Order: sequence, then structure tokens, then C-alpha cells
Amino acid sequence: MKDSNTAVQYFNLFDIDKATTTKEKILYTALDLFSKLGYHGVSIREITRNVGIKESSLYNHFRSKEEILECILHSFRREFATVLPPIDRLDEILAYSTIDSFLQKGIEVFKMHFEHQVYEKVWRIIYTEYFRHSLAKEIFLNDMISNMLSFLETVFTKAMATGKVKEGNPRVMAAEYQYPVFAMLAEYNVLKFNNEDTTQIQQTITDHIDYFLESIKR
Repeated sequence: MKDSNTAVQYFNLFDIDKATTTKEKILYTALDLFSKLGYHGVSIREITRNVGIKESSLYNHFRSKEEILECILHSFRREFATVLPPIDRLDEILAYSTIDSFLQKGIEVFKMHFEHQVYEKVWRIIYTEYFRHSLAKEIFLNDMISNMLSFLETVFTKAMATGKVKEGNPRVMAAEYQYPVFAMLAEYNVLKFNNEDTTQIQQTITDHIDYFLESIKR
């Protein structure tokens, strides 16, 4: 397995409707198949059959199935980094937001991403591959969990300094808020993928935010 820092060509995965080249078609076809069948459940032959090209043609664009997956994950990672507002703008944002509206906006942003057909598929790939693929593991543990906790720790630290929330341990606050939300958003994604009703889990997320806020607000 390659080092996760290996340079892989970046694609804007989120302009799926603009996929016109053979390389882009391979990428999006593999993305769809990996998300449905798992990375190890998909062969090069299956990818090329769905694209409508010969197997040998794929190697003009990608060296291996591994490189296709890494391209998808690196592209997702670059896009995911734009989800959170810049740290240097936090003071400005929090000055004009209540802690309630700030956290609710964050949930709305994540739900919007789950509505996007590409984001939804990549999240499923990461869920199924982080035990086996080093880059999927790195994105899951670092980008989705550790970086998010650090960001929220900063948010709560600043909110304490301005009197928006009670004094306390901001790292613990971040964990108590984020871990349940992360699990509930995963459930939301699973239900949505299976076209099942998400009303209850959405209400549970709202109830969690309300309960959490009641415990930390002055």
C-alpha cells in the first residue's frame, strides 16, 4: 500500500455533471461501485465494463485500482477541509452568532454534504475501508474526528471568553457534543442511503443539540 502522502492528481469530485473525459468517467464509475460493493468487492474488469472501455485502456489513465481509490480519497480530503470556517474568522463569526445558531449551522452544512451524491458515496467508502486502507483511516481519525474536536475546542474556548457558555473544560465539551453527533450523522447517512425515513434521527440530533446547549449555556 502506498504512503497516504503520495501525490495523486486532484479532481474536483463535486462537478460530477461535468465528467466528460474517459479518466473522469473511470473515476466516477469506480466511486459508484466502491460505495455500493466495497473497494475489495470491485474488479478492474467491472469498472471498465461499466465505463464501456477495454481493461488495457484504464491503465492509460490509472496505474491500478489502488490509485483510483487514492485519487477519490485525496480529492475528498481537499474538499472536506473547506467544510469548517477558517480559524482566523471565528472571532468575527461568533461575535454575530449565538452558540445555538453556530452549532445548528454546522449540522445543516454536514447534512447538505450528505445530500450531495458524491459526498454521500465517499463517506460510505471511508466507513467501510478505514480498517483496511491507511488513507481512509487517516481521513477518518484525523480529518473527521481529531481536527473536528480541535476546532470545537477552539470554538468553546472563545465562547467561554465572551461569556456565551459556562466555564469548563472546552476539550471535554467538544467531545461530549461531537461524538454523539458523529454517530447520529452516520445513522442518518445509512438511512438515507437505503431510502428509509430519517425523521426520527433528525429529531434526535435536534434534541441532542438542545440538551447539550442547556447544559453549557449561562
